Amino acid sequence: MKQLNQKSKLKANLQARQVEVPKLESLQQINLNAAGIDIGASEMYVCVPEDRSSSSVRVFSSFTADLQALADWLSECQVTTVAMESTGVYWIPIFQLLEARGFEVYLVNAQYIKNVTGKKTDILDCQWIQQLLTYGLLHKSFRPDDATCVLRSLVRHRDMLLRYRASHSQHIQKALQQMNLKLTNVLSDIMGQTGMRIIRDILAGVRDPQQLAEHRDHRCGKTSAEIAKSLEGDYRAEHLFALQQAVELYDIYTEKLRVCDVEIEQQMGQFQPRIDIATHPLPPATRPRAIRPKNDPATDLRPALYQMAGVDLTQIDGLNILSIQAILSEIGTDMSKWKTVKHFTSWLGLSPHNQKTGGKIIRSRTKKTDNRANLAFRLAAATLGHSKSGLGVFYRRMKAKLGTPKAVVATAHKLARIVYHLLKYQVPFSGLLPEQEDARYRERALRNLQRKALKLGARLVVEPSSDVPSAGLVF
Repeated sequence: MKQLNQKSKLKANLQARQVEVPKLESLQQINLNAAGIDIGASEMYVCVPEDRSSSSVRVFSSFTADLQALADWLSECQVTTVAMESTGVYWIPIFQLLEARGFEVYLVNAQYIKNVTGKKTDILDCQWIQQLLTYGLLHKSFRPDDATCVLRSLVRHRDMLLRYRASHSQHIQKALQQMNLKLTNVLSDIMGQTGMRIIRDILAGVRDPQQLAEHRDHRCGKTSAEIAKSLEGDYRAEHLFALQQAVELYDIYTEKLRVCDVEIEQQMGQFQPRIDIATHPLPPATRPRAIRPKNDPATDLRPALYQMAGVDLTQIDGLNILSIQAILSEIGTDMSKWKTVKHFTSWLGLSPHNQKTGGKIIRSRTKKTDNRANLAFRLAAATLGHSKSGLGVFYRRMKAKLGTPKAVVATAHKLARIVYHLLKYQVPFSGLLPEQEDARYRERALRNLQRKALKLGARLVVEPSSDVPSAGLVF
């Protein structure tokens, strides 16, 4: 009887429970002049409204002349809006052509388009895309302006050159190991100044370890005797040949990187300056470097990035020239593309992707993404482990609380919010000191304790201590 009473009470509570129900508008045909394209490597299936042509679906080849004929047919059918999936890189030519012809082009994530049940065909795909666009069920993927797209292509090409050059540095290490030259045991980076001088002398015919060890830089942690001992090996001809070719390829890619950096700097000059560097000079660098990292451009890009963004993003702890260059090339400088900072961090994949069922959150991990700006923010966050700034204090506190992976995501999320705020409101960066960050955390923790005490019917009285600095309540 008790169980029946409990079940009846539970049923009554469920029936009496009122929830806020959003109003769903009935499906309406919003884009009457919509077309859908299913893109392939050799053919493209295009669907237009049935009343615009004798055949609503046509097939076009992927040659440029056929793409022009595709655009002409869409104009004859009075199509104004076109949707397509972001399939590899095959969508780029048709996207750019249609955009230049005045069409409104929707580039849609393929994961968000579910095909109809049954046998999957190219005809059904283009019809389904056209139908979804007609009812306004598709949303555009983010694509920056044309100048930023050019810069993005160049920066991505530079990353590819870096990866190719890195593979040849591995070939150099392999050849040295085969000759039992243990440079990797005495040098942290054999591609640095000391290592490359020694390798080039080896290729020039020098075999005396003492003479090779004279190339030791004064900042090297190992002595000349230790370096000389590591250079006693078996200089076989086949390994020297492999070393010679690896070094030549490494130098070729180094030269290509230099040319690419010049092209990137020229492209940055094409942007409309957001700040006059004559009236608002570039702030001094907060983290000067004695030696330029070998992957950095030969010229200082801080002035170009400063004029492009309108603020000096290098003032943010963790961000350097390369990370800022990667971030700006991916997101641009116009933050109006995102309604709020929450939309921005969600697009980056740095916010919790909550999945609810039965009123409970069953999964809150971040969504999988290959966003390059996401990677740049994560790499910047990972460098704050030993930083003496407020961001470094935040990272270490999150690491102790959540572990390294989640601390990296939380700190990257914080960096993304800072960059969004600086770019949108054009204000300089003002970081917190470590003691200020600790004080803000203390005040926030006290507020949480007071709230919990009130829920338990108690009152928490805090007596301020002179040993703990106070930053005031921050809401």
